[in-house]
Amino acid sequence: MQKICFILNIAPLYRREIFLRLDDAYDCKFAAGEKTVNASDIKLMDESEFKNFKRIKNVVFLSAPFYWQKGVLGELFNGCGKYVFVGEPFCVSTWLFAIMLKFMPRKKLYFWTHGWYGREGFFKKILKKIFFGLSDGIFVYGDYARSLMVKEGFDEKKLFPIHNSLAYSKQMEIRRELAPSGVFSAHFKNSNKNIIFIGRLGANKKLDMIIRALAQLKKSGIFMNATLVGDGGERENLQRLAGELGVSENVWFYGACYDERENANLIYNADLCVSPGNVGLTAIHCLAFGCPVITHDNFPMQMPEFEAVEDGKTGAFFKHGSLESLVETVRKWSENSLGREEIRRNCFEVIDTKWNPNYQMEIFSAVFGK
Repeated sequence: MQKICFILNIAPLYRREIFLRLDDAYDCKFAAGEKTVNASDIKLMDESEFKNFKRIKNVVFLSAPFYWQKGVLGELFNGCGKYVFVGEPFCVSTWLFAIMLKFMPRKKLYFWTHGWYGREGFFKKILKKIFFGLSDGIFVYGDYARSLMVKEGFDEKKLFPIHNSLAYSKQMEIRRELAPSGVFSAHFKNSNKNIIFIGRLGANKKLDMIIRALAQLKKSGIFMNATLVGDGGERENLQRLAGELGVSENVWFYGACYDERENANLIYNADLCVSPGNVGLTAIHCLAFGCPVITHDNFPMQMPEFEAVEDGKTGAFFKHGSLESLVETVRKWSENSLGREEIRRNCFEVIDTKWNPNYQMEIFSAVFGK
């Protein structure tokens, strides 16, 4: 069994299933910090679940966003033949590790990374080309990043689109139990179609556009509801805006919910998810439970998960930053000729085909062997 070392900035809880699958399939060592240098609030895995885990520390190097991982260089001599790093060019210790590894030709270095966004400026392009060029292979989140990197001159044989995933096995167990319910009609006391957003209510999500879209649609005689599942700094502002625009009765501030069955019931019974800002893993979460996704069309500014949205099949795109375009896109989708069950099947198919740990393990196996 091959010995592989995964060196991460953190071990996020949402990746628990793929990490444990890797830990079972290979002789792995995991090393990760307790938090990122920007002190993000991402929930972490319980380190005791790993067979071989080392705690490292992420510290700012001179000034943010540059940082160093304390204790990483010692892993050069831990007996592993392959190393997988998160692949962040701002991590100075990764640069030094990668350069030192060049003097150990029997060892291989891989990055598991966003890769290319398409918004890189001149300096960042040079930085990324040198940095990624130090690796023996790159696991990128999607085909979009891969195609951009090929255009930039990277060897396509060393680029492996691996997508992203959540707690797929648990979600499939819950999915089998789901059925249409009156969760929204019971709350709103109407039969309107329902928009859902699930995630942190932050300014970067541009959730005011959902409130404004509801008001615009209402003026044109199209009545819809919106349920915001989550909490965050923008909640009070959004509540105030809903009141000002006269749609308070059509917006349900559900609050944060950590019960996946409860979330699944809401997502499954919603008609569509609207994510006006970057969609990220919200798309995977919603598609996994059969809810189509609407998000913006400025792909260089998106997160990789936008690729799971297939226009007209599992969702749609509106013109970035345009309320008018969002309103029209929601209106068109609300009149979609596809039946709700067909839409659910489309959403399930996208997740079951590529955006799951089974697919990711196939890619790892193709690169690392079995």
